[in-house]
Amino acid sequence: MADAGSVPGDLPRAILIEDEEPLARLLVNYLVRAGFAVRAAHDGPTGLRAIRELEPEIVVLDLGLPGMDGLEVCRQVRTFSDCYILMLTARTEEADTLLGLSVGADDYMTKPFSPRELIARIAALRRRPLKSAQSTPPLRSWGDLSVDTAGREVRWNGHPIDLTRTEFDILMVLADEPNKVMTREGILDHVWGPGWVGDAHVVDVHIAHIRRKLGEAGGSPQCIRSVRGVGYRLGEPQ
Repeated sequence: MADAGSVPGDLPRAILIEDEEPLARLLVNYLVRAGFAVRAAHDGPTGLRAIRELEPEIVVLDLGLPGMDGLEVCRQVRTFSDCYILMLTARTEEADTLLGLSVGADDYMTKPFSPRELIARIAALRRRPLKSAQSTPPLRSWGDLSVDTAGREVRWNGHPIDLTRTEFDILMVLADEPNKVMTREGILDHVWGPGWVGDAHVVDVHIAHIRRKLGEAGGSPQCIRSVRGVGYRLGEPQ
């Protein structure tokens, strides 16, 4: 195990929660070589404590864990952190994958997988090649919806909406050209990066999360409009 406390503090921090110890050792080595300070845990409660303690940038989280499964770990992490969460699962059923995303995971990989692909996915999560703040107004409004691009805050009629990093980045892709229809593939290219390999319907799941959170804040979920067979667009600014 590589303990984040034993390496330079200026390195980005990663937590790996994986109960298969040979796989965990392999992935720790890859993460360290990729420039991360890494701590590994082999059960849910230990991993959750490490996340609270170290406040990592990225969490690699196995779905099937002893003590507390990955879904519950993810649910609890999302109550206090917006770190990137990449979920690992040995299950191939679509429902299990979507369930992982529904509780706040940013991406997922199905075992078996290449450790190099894992590192590439993490790099894509961190890259987020959106337009610079110089080309985007710091505060944008669409009716009662306002987005502070500098502070990464979203409000509906003054009420804050707690979005994950991925959800915020998807909203910003739509907000950048609010009357333009963005395809799923276009959103993936902007948020996950070109060359990302996975199910494009991951976008649908995150859009559903954003709409649900808008509704919970008293807003209109349909300000993000579906264009059948094409993708999504944000409603016309008022």
